[in-house]
Amino acid sequence: MRVMVLVQTDPKLEDTYFEDPRANSDLEAMGRFNDELLKAGVMLAGEGLAPSREGKRVSFGTDGPSVVDGPFAEAKELIGGYWIWQVESMEEAVEWIKRGPFHEGTLELRRVYEEAEFADGYPQPK
Repeated sequence: MRVMVLVQTDPKLEDTYFEDPRANSDLEAMGRFNDELLKAGVMLAGEGLAPSREGKRVSFGTDGPSVVDGPFAEAKELIGGYWIWQVESMEEAVEWIKRGPFHEGTLELRRVYEEAEFADGYPQPK
């Protein structure tokens, strides 16, 4: 099964992360973790995201689309990066997360629908 791992960040951390003296060691540790995931055949894709100040949010309503420029300081949670992993189960994905170099924050794991699940229409929750 494929799992998307969403790495959440805090708006306060977004602008200071690369100024933090721990950032280089954090990035080095994350690089080692990514290497471990790759060698195990778990990581299919993964990227860090630029700060929300470089982003846009597009909302849709009865008046049509509305575009808001970043930063999104009013947000309580932002996505700072993601992985796509190939694992046997959600439990395996959680075990990999527990081995990661995380000190704080939240990671969200979501199963990715497979094409075959759409054969009979919209997939049903498992």
